[in-house]
Amino acid sequence: QVQLLESGGGLVQAGGSLRLSCAPSGRTLTTYTMGWFRQAPGQERSFVAGISWSVGGRDYADSVKGRFTVSRDNAKNTVYLQMNSLEPEDTAVYYCAARDGVVVATERSEYDYWGQGTQVTVSS
Repeated sequence: QVQLLESGGGLVQAGGSLRLSCAPSGRTLTTYTMGWFRQAPGQERSFVAGISWSVGGRDYADSVKGRFTVSRDNAKNTVYLQMNSLEPEDTAVYYCAARDGVVVATERSEYDYWGQGTQVTVSS
């Protein structure tokens, strides 16, 4: 069983930056593909970004391309989501997820493990 713990959320003004981190307990993430999702009040949880455990595999939602960067440090067993140029529309609870596969998936159902989420609030 993999337990994921997100951190780094908070309140930031529009145009600001935050970096989210995701670290597991109980297992290494080295061979898992990782995803970041977000859920705003009254909306479905949606894909934000993902990174494969193999070299070079990344994907982003169109709404965050050019502003967000997903990365991983296998030595630290941690995945990051660097969020720049934040907009009020980015306000949501952000979730880290892991799947036992090579391909970055954008559907929630493709992921096996989830964190509890961290709140990101962007003020205008």
